[in-house]
Amino acid sequence: MIKTDQFDSELQELAQFAKVLSHPARLMILKYLAEKKVCISGAITDEIPLSRTTVSQHLKELKNAGLIQGTIDGLKVNYCLCGEGIVNIRILIENFFNCITTENSDKC
Repeated sequence: MIKTDQFDSELQELAQFAKVLSHPARLMILKYLAEKKVCISGAITDEIPLSRTTVSQHLKELKNAGLIQGTIDGLKVNYCLCGEGIVNIRILIENFFNCITTENSDKC
């Protein structure tokens, strides 16, 4: 048994999101996509002071977490935020902090 299995699924999911969001490059990518709505990976690489390969790895992590989505357009990949994933993480974070900051935290 993996030790993380001893925690409820919501805490496990929140921890996974926290891990994905723990790198400033990933946060910058999310901000950039929020501003541009849709862009190709090359444009993201131009904005972030990291190599194309490194940016690609960060995009993969964000995509695997369900926070962004990419569609292939010929030789390019167009990326955009995944609204459902963003809402999901927001709800998880809000629920967690509401739980630990209220008088009823023992009931969470």
